[in-house]
Amino acid sequence: MTLPDHATTGERIWYYAFRIIIGIIFFYLVFPLLSIIPLSFNSAELLSYPLQGFSLRWYEDFFGSGRWGLAIKNSAIIGISSAILATILGTTAAVGINRADFPGKQIVVALLISPMMIPLVITALSLYLFYGRLGLNNTYTGLILAHTILGMPFVLITVSATLQGFDYNLMRAGASLGASPLRVFFKIVLPNIAPGVFSGALFAFATSLDEVVVVMFIAGPTHRTIPRQMFSGIREQLSPTILAAATILIVFAALLMITLELLRKRNEKYNSPPGGGDASK
Repeated sequence: MTLPDHATTGERIWYYAFRIIIGIIFFYLVFPLLSIIPLSFNSAELLSYPLQGFSLRWYEDFFGSGRWGLAIKNSAIIGISSAILATILGTTAAVGINRADFPGKQIVVALLISPMMIPLVITALSLYLFYGRLGLNNTYTGLILAHTILGMPFVLITVSATLQGFDYNLMRAGASLGASPLRVFFKIVLPNIAPGVFSGALFAFATSLDEVVVVMFIAGPTHRTIPRQMFSGIREQLSPTILAAATILIVFAALLMITLELLRKRNEKYNSPPGGGDASK
């Protein structure tokens, strides 16, 4: 949005004031995160300013330590596996719910997104008691399924939003030409909603990478993830290695947000009519 040449004095004041307010809010939200990044390069073992010197020893400890190496491995295995499952289940549910109209549809949607609204402590305790009967506590399978439950609502919401602009007549046209339902989905539906599916998968992976409460309840000593290891480090031995891990997670989250923004712009460009005109014309 640009300021028009014929703008009044009040419009000009609001134009610049609005941007100043947004800048202040952004600085307020981001500064606490950015303030820990310089400490991760501090040569001293004290978590305080001013810095005693520049050093990469805490990053070397993060990537070279056996404990942190196991945490990275666990987070990658659990995060990728749960993101794949959440994407498959969430996309399937979104397509089915948005295409069909049946009694109790809103109740079904509410149940599917309920893991986002229920406190994590309740979810973790419920999973712990349920897994105890199935023998899934202290296993990769249990953690992957638990993170799938937490990540699927994000996929469902993201894909459902993408499906709002999808023309279901394309599916009917494909079926009328003899294509099977699976072929229609992979050849027609999926290419059109791919940005939403990929965005949902990134949200599911980020949710798994950030989760610590459920892991504390159902994970064993050999299944510690990065957030769980950070929490243990704060309680047992406060080390600047935690700041190095936090800095890496911040950078990774920033890359995810940039990727999501690029996907959003790509989706807008893909769905915009030729010549930039109105699609309704």
